[in-house]
Amino acid sequence: MDNPAAANTLGTLGAVCWSIQLLPQIILNHRRGHATGLQPSMMILWAWAGVPLGVYNIVSAFNLALQVQPQILALLSLVTWGQCLHYQKRWTVLKTVLAAAAIGAVMAGVEVGLVFALWRRRRRWAVTLMAVLSALLLALGVLRHYVDIWKHRTVRGISFLFVGIDALGDVFSLVSVVFQAELDVLGVVIYGTELVLWLGVFVAGGWYNLLPRLRERWRRLVRGGKEGERGEELEQGQREDNNTGRATGMATLHDGASSTSVFRTASRSRSIET
Repeated sequence: MDNPAAANTLGTLGAVCWSIQLLPQIILNHRRGHATGLQPSMMILWAWAGVPLGVYNIVSAFNLALQVQPQILALLSLVTWGQCLHYQKRWTVLKTVLAAAAIGAVMAGVEVGLVFALWRRRRRWAVTLMAVLSALLLALGVLRHYVDIWKHRTVRGISFLFVGIDALGDVFSLVSVVFQAELDVLGVVIYGTELVLWLGVFVAGGWYNLLPRLRERWRRLVRGGKEGERGEELEQGQREDNNTGRATGMATLHDGASSTSVFRTASRSRSIET
């Protein structure tokens, strides 16, 4: 489907989503002051995935948005990886920044070298290798989180807003590739694989996180309803007992007062007569 306008528009939307995808996760880590549950291996795999993905998108002459997209992915992944080291490993800010900067410089050098090498001598097997490596690294990054989900039976440490934005970016990028002049099967595989894995994380979140909460709320509603009915029954019983007690008390008081009054009257009458 040759539609350059649609390809550029969708590619731009995908790049925008990938530009902000990790921002909710970064903000969440900063606000809570820890990165428990977030896998640093996932972030470093994603950072390195940006290298072959960038090479593949540039050499394949994808639209500009898709060429810039991997660079943003690598940068934000490195920032998130640095947060994991800072909060989990207790690295100092300086040590974290130096480590991330050093790795980023190496990644940039490798990508630039590969782009020039493949641009001059475009060997199909090498370009295919870049696509396979990027898809593999992206998939391994997400699969690393699957291991954590399996171990702890919950989706922890990861922002579902981040997952949703990333999945939406995959959708836009996937459709953008479809609207290129020629359908790039490898491009579809790259974005399609990650999209499927994120959908799996959503399913796991619904099963392990959302469903137990809904069950707990339902139990509370049921308990609250039963306790309310019991409370009403107790209140009604107390009212009936109070009404019965009042009636009995009034009858006793009335009888006692009358008899006492009569006796007093009789005694007084006797004393007067006497």
